[in-house]
Amino acid sequence: MSKDFRTIKIYCEKCNTLLYEYHKYGSGHLVKCFVNQIKKDYTNKETICPNCQEKIARKRQFQGRDIYKIIQSKIYVKK
Repeated sequence: MSKDFRTIKIYCEKCNTLLYEYHKYGSGHLVKCFVNQIKKDYTNKETICPNCQEKIARKRQFQGRDIYKIIQSKIYVKK
């Protein structure tokens, strides 16, 4: 894994709560979050918003790694 990442902040679309600070590699939309690339987790390792209890992702495995598959309409991203 190269060091060509940017740190983004992921927020709940419904209540604007900060959910994650995440190291994103590459360009494009955020479709999945690799759990080991989450810099700061404000959800206490859950896939729901701690403020409004909205489900924001589903826990999955991808190529042997744990990921959160993002529900696109539930979050928004800021750099």
